[in-house]
Amino acid sequence: MPLRTKRQNNTLSTILTVPVAAAGAWIGYSALAIDHRVSLPDAIVAERSPFPTKAAGWLSAYVDRAAAGRPLVLIHSVNAAASAYEMGPLFRHYRSRRPVFALDLPGYGFSNRLKRTYTPELFADAIAEFLETQVGEPADVAALSLGCEFAARAALQRPDLVRTLAFISPSGLNRSGSGRATQQATASGTDSTVHSLLAFPLWGRPLFDLVASRRSIEFFLSKSFVGPITPGYVDYCYATAHQPGAEHAPLYFLSGRLFTRNAFEELYQKLPMPTLAIYDRDFYVNFERLPEVLERNMAWKSVRISPTLGLPQFEKLDAVTAELDAFWQSVGA
Repeated sequence: MPLRTKRQNNTLSTILTVPVAAAGAWIGYSALAIDHRVSLPDAIVAERSPFPTKAAGWLSAYVDRAAAGRPLVLIHSVNAAASAYEMGPLFRHYRSRRPVFALDLPGYGFSNRLKRTYTPELFADAIAEFLETQVGEPADVAALSLGCEFAARAALQRPDLVRTLAFISPSGLNRSGSGRATQQATASGTDSTVHSLLAFPLWGRPLFDLVASRRSIEFFLSKSFVGPITPGYVDYCYATAHQPGAEHAPLYFLSGRLFTRNAFEELYQKLPMPTLAIYDRDFYVNFERLPEVLERNMAWKSVRISPTLGLPQFEKLDAVTAELDAFWQSVGA
């Protein structure tokens, strides 16, 4: 094999130097020029109640107990910039009709953003403890996307605290080998390795800053709206993703470690309480196994609300609430 010429070696050196220099520049820019303490307003105009938990430290929830009736508990999804903001339309709709609670999950919103190991069990334990200590009676629980897996796990732990479940665009219904890279990392068992790479201290936060840039947030949110993105949504996502410790939980999500392997068998198939799935099309998850769970578990029902792309509570709120009301009425008091 002929030896490389001096010119070839110089060219190779240049090719390798450029991306390394760019990465180093971005790491420096992230540390020195990006504000990681952006002012964060409340996601929902309501009482915000902090409370301690054994499972996850201090958490925060939005609460309105003014109306009488059975409590409604709202659980947001998990992504790079998640928060109770995602469930705001449902909170505002029902707050005059019944007690409503919207939880900021561990690592998000105004809840603790600790540098710790985040697992599906942690999120489920936090939800179960929230239901027990803050709600205090059997509730109707409505969850979004990956939050559905956590809510299902919590309901299996404490079925006495959950009367019904409503899942909006639930994850965990894809067939083996399908789904996005995050889900496939879980299925293949590579999620821990991926997380170690993503969260390496030198570039963990700078990498997250790329994912949580305004342009990136707008791109990913646009995949969940048929029409224009709800005004203010991108701004809130940017603000909540630019807080101290904001990267910790999302990097576990991006690595796939927050999905439940075999969620269909381990969670959904076992649920004993009435469960409604609301779905249509979704860029991030698919519902291939929904017919199968409807066949195997008679407690499940489903309704398709079109056209939507994963966030029907923003674009089809009237349709969503009509289906929820009919579902709860069918269950009875």
